[in-house]
Amino acid sequence: MKLSTYKQILTKYWGFTDFRPLQEEVIKSLADENKDVLALLPTGGGKSVIFQVPALAKDGMCLVITPLIALMKDQVENLKEKGIKAAAVYSGMSKGEIDIVLNNAVFGAYKFLYLSPERLSTRIFLARLPDMNINFVAVDEAHCISQWGYDFRPSYLNIADIRKIKPEVPFIALTATATPEVAKDIQDKLLFKEHNLFKKSFERKNLIYIVREVEDKLKYLLKIAVKERGSGIVYVRSRKKTFEIAKYLAAKGISADYYHAGIDAKIKDFKQKQWKTGKMRIMVATNAFGMGIDKPDVRFVAHFDLPESPEAYFQEAGRAGRDGKISYAVLLYHKSDKLNFEKRIKTNFPEISEIKKVYNSIFNYYQLAVGEGKGLIRAFSMRDFVSKFKLPVYTVLSSLKILQNEGYLDFTEDDFTPSKVFFTVDRDELYKYQVANKHFDNFIKLILRSYTGLFSGYVSIDEEYLAKKANTKNEVIYGYLLKLNEHNIIKYIPQRKVPFIVFISERLDEKNLLISKENYRIRKERYVKRAEAMMQYAESKAKCRSQILLSYFGEKNPYRCGECDICRRRNELGLSNYEFDLINEELKKILKESPVSIEQLTDSVNYAENKVLKVISWLLESEKIEYTIDKRIIWSKKKTEI
Repeated sequence: MKLSTYKQILTKYWGFTDFRPLQEEVIKSLADENKDVLALLPTGGGKSVIFQVPALAKDGMCLVITPLIALMKDQVENLKEKGIKAAAVYSGMSKGEIDIVLNNAVFGAYKFLYLSPERLSTRIFLARLPDMNINFVAVDEAHCISQWGYDFRPSYLNIADIRKIKPEVPFIALTATATPEVAKDIQDKLLFKEHNLFKKSFERKNLIYIVREVEDKLKYLLKIAVKERGSGIVYVRSRKKTFEIAKYLAAKGISADYYHAGIDAKIKDFKQKQWKTGKMRIMVATNAFGMGIDKPDVRFVAHFDLPESPEAYFQEAGRAGRDGKISYAVLLYHKSDKLNFEKRIKTNFPEISEIKKVYNSIFNYYQLAVGEGKGLIRAFSMRDFVSKFKLPVYTVLSSLKILQNEGYLDFTEDDFTPSKVFFTVDRDELYKYQVANKHFDNFIKLILRSYTGLFSGYVSIDEEYLAKKANTKNEVIYGYLLKLNEHNIIKYIPQRKVPFIVFISERLDEKNLLISKENYRIRKERYVKRAEAMMQYAESKAKCRSQILLSYFGEKNPYRCGECDICRRRNELGLSNYEFDLINEELKKILKESPVSIEQLTDSVNYAENKVLKVISWLLESEKIEYTIDKRIIWSKKKTEI
């Protein structure tokens, strides 16, 4: 297909006249050469466009797999707003809702069908998959398929089974964060016919990385908020901190608000809109904030607490400066963060006996006996559960994650689902009902005027919006909807906001419940390795911040950024990079052989003494070199970089 066709689609639906770097090459490989593709693009790199544009150009429907329900819903709504037909299937939907969506997909009603990975192995989906006309399979957050990755999800391992039914359909896998090891594993696990990686450099020249080791983090955060006048995000690790820090900033005259997963959905939307439109400057949030948010003019992202991994940090920090203008990624660090890191390991990896206790308590909570539960989906109230079984919240959350990794269940955290309506009668039957039930006539006309597609599938509705249009109270609208549901005119599913547990296997007795000690050990080791890499980034005093991150993600010989806190300290020496590197290499060669005095060093290096002393001073400060007991200097054996 001609590239001009793809550009026409890009312009028609997205308003862009040209593709970003690498997007064209990926589209050509996927759509024209029919190859499996792994696209490794940093946050904000335009991952959705590279499968959505070719899918629109071709006959059939694109199957999109993603674990992020909120992002799934956003993308479906965004496509619908563009006039593109799309739908989603995820945990928490009723069997009736899923039936209608999948039937419509078989009959070609959509260009995009979004699925959460745990739905792939269900009978209801597998029965319809052979009859679906699929042009591409897009796997978002593809790092989730790799046990080497930082967010492994066993349900992703089922994705490759689609090839048994649709062997000719090419796959496109997408992720923003993957080390070379993970990138290879993704392609192997998805059974790529041949490895085919497109990777954009993770370098962000407009994003300046800063680490500040400070006693008073709040005071320094205030300094950032005052100095950087644009929009910002402050990431913290606890819901309580979001409120406390936002309150502190507001008391100092800074426009700030807080955000976390536990907030009511409508309030979340309001806060998000206030921030996106610039009516409120700074959002203090947990990592629940940011997925799918594409605000171009974020001037800084500050991390108040140490993230769990370089992958998480890079993704969150990358939300700054998407407009290409100078922006800052600031990590606030304190020695106490190391102690918190050690506590976090214990919290994230409970003893196997505790995990088994949580497993049994969950089945007892739903009164499911041994051999029962497989395939069931149940709403899950964390507050009620921990209260009833007297278990610590963090132990439960960590145990659920491990049970998920072992393939026993899936757990989706707080999720809001709006109310939905579907007319179960055809238009002729509905007209007869309206004639026979005059008091429902105006209300039915109101729904039909307000929403479309009500006869072909479930449509999201807003009772408050309908109440305003009808100039009545919400309770009246609820009453009408419930009555029409009772009369079998509509199917009405009221809004709900709860997490869900999906039972992948039946309940096992104690001796058959296997938590692999080997898998447990490997996951713990990998978690510790990533966390230690993050700690080393925070504590490094010698290597360019950008170089550290780029090297972690497998980029060879990355350049110094010249702007991070480390580079600026080096720049103050008044030496060119070339001079510094030459002197540094000579010093390194000498000091790695044996300890020597400063006088011996300056005599041994063939450069001006003042320049050599500047480099020695910098290396001492950066802990690259150190004094021995007898006041000689030796190259440090400390680990100073990732």
